[in-house]
Amino acid sequence: MNLDISEEDRQLLIAEIKPVKKQLEIAEFKYRRTIMDKSAITNVLNNTIAELEQKKRLIENARNEIAKNMLALDEQNKVIAIKNEALNKTISKLKATQSQLVQSEKMASLGELTAGIAHEIQNPLNFVNNFAEISSELVDEMNEELDKGDTEEAKAISTDIKQNLEKINHHGKRADAIVKGMLQHSRISNGKKELTDINALADEYLRLSYHGLRAKDKSFNADFKTDFVESLPKINVIPQDIGRVLLNLINNAFYAVNERSKKGEEGYKPTVSVSTAKARDKLEIKVSDNGNGIPENIKEKIFQPFFTTKPTGQGTGLGLSLSYDIMKAHGGSIKINSESGVFTEFIVQLPDVITENSEAGK
Repeated sequence: MNLDISEEDRQLLIAEIKPVKKQLEIAEFKYRRTIMDKSAITNVLNNTIAELEQKKRLIENARNEIAKNMLALDEQNKVIAIKNEALNKTISKLKATQSQLVQSEKMASLGELTAGIAHEIQNPLNFVNNFAEISSELVDEMNEELDKGDTEEAKAISTDIKQNLEKINHHGKRADAIVKGMLQHSRISNGKKELTDINALADEYLRLSYHGLRAKDKSFNADFKTDFVESLPKINVIPQDIGRVLLNLINNAFYAVNERSKKGEEGYKPTVSVSTAKARDKLEIKVSDNGNGIPENIKEKIFQPFFTTKPTGQGTGLGLSLSYDIMKAHGGSIKINSESGVFTEFIVQLPDVITENSEAGK
């Protein structure tokens, strides 16, 4: 079919078609772009899914590994529980053994005291016996004077008898105090503190230690000195525990000077000194000797349980360890100064506490 279109209509038609063609080209471009974007997005999504799948597999593997580890851990926990039970039983046995050793150490120190106690108690008993015998004779004399009717002389004799009875009472109390001290030392502490004269306690154990060692070894000889501050206040301590500390330190001091004296050094005079002092809010007790001293390399070990420099059978190695624990329980401390071959000095410090009925360690 032939269409006769005028040139003018033809131009109009072309003019109208051009915009449509342009729109079709734009639409085609957008379509192609969309296809390309979808492809890129699809690739990104596929890659992301692949990564997630890989991570999922890693997580599952990790979960499986954790499960295996948990099973292994459960087995280990069971083994540990069994070992802990065995360890607890061992600890219980060790504590029981330690308690027995501690009590043995206390009894050993009491044994060392026995000879000293016998010597110390003999003196007041001798006084009691002598004054009792004299008083008996005075009673006979007083009766004779009364028979004669000499009441003045009888009264004078009765005054002498009264003085003798006072002396008997004094020395009887002295013997009683020694026995009580021995009983306090031997019994298990109840943890109760009481006001205690530290000077009297230190003097008591110094003399008991000296006479005890003299009774065990007749060749033993040493000087001992005291330097006590008279105004020292009484403080709340467990006297039998502090007594054990002092006895251990004093026994060690006498042992040290005795060992050095065996060397036969010319001009050497074995001497043990015990002194007290008030240092700010603390009471201080020093036990020093001019024995062999303690070498620098073992100073840090001396408070360890079972450590001893004495020959086998002469020391348990618990004395200083127990002393350290006792001082710690009292809120105090025990320190050492020593120069090998020259001297050793133990410094015991106790808090100046006078609150009654307080318990150890509080």
